Amino acid sequence: MQDKPVALVTGANQGIGLQIAKDLAAHRFTVLVGSRNFERGEAAAKEVGLDAHALQLDVTDQGSITAAAERVRNEFGRLDVLIQNAAISTTRKRFGQSVEEYAKTTRPSNVSIDEMRAVWDTNVFGVLSVYQAMLPLLRGTPGARIVNVSSGVGSLTTNSDPAYAYRAIFGPVYPASKTALNALTLAMALELEPEGIKVNAVSPGYTSTNLNGYAGTETVEEGAREAVRVALLGPDSPTGTFTRWEGETIPW
Repeated sequence: MQDKPVALVTGANQGIGLQIAKDLAAHRFTVLVGSRNFERGEAAAKEVGLDAHALQLDVTDQGSITAAAERVRNEFGRLDVLIQNAAISTTRKRFGQSVEEYAKTTRPSNVSIDEMRAVWDTNVFGVLSVYQAMLPLLRGTPGARIVNVSSGVGSLTTNSDPAYAYRAIFGPVYPASKTALNALTLAMALELEPEGIKVNAVSPGYTSTNLNGYAGTETVEEGAREAVRVALLGPDSPTGTFTRWEGETIPW
């Protein structure tokens, strides 16, 4: 087993995931750049730095997940931090639609069930599948932790407030997938609390990425910082939290 801590970031070939990988590398982690497309992962790993390694990882493909876990075990022998960042907002091209316009096509009354399944397959079931595959490695590494990259638009409490600015976009596809991710986060935190493994959800804010057609108002550097902050917390830090930058708690 190598002495240097190892972090795996899913969906790390672009956007927030790539920036998280860069920031963790700057904190002297060996970083595994998870990417569905290995070539794109290799290009991203070169951008991250010398101690970054591309890891082919499609969170919707159980064979890919199993192979990735085997490679981490065989080549690195440990996993200190798992950052579950891989996510999609839609399977369709929006052709210039704003987020608000797109949301009108995904109401409970008109949403495509296939579209909902596809997004949840990545954002919810993919997260659980990677968790199950990587858990033996995390359990073997003292002080290991998991950070799930969620979104403030998944907060049921916030969306229940008529004054919430983004309330109109809440729907069954992307926002509700993050609600489900929050539920998974809490379930994982409760399961692993007796073992000292911390599991937390973070919101990157409305970051300009491919996920939202680059309509976001914050940079990827700003979007990555809360995930990195939580990943670097010590053993006495809380578990089962949902926060945005500087530890501001978001209600479930």
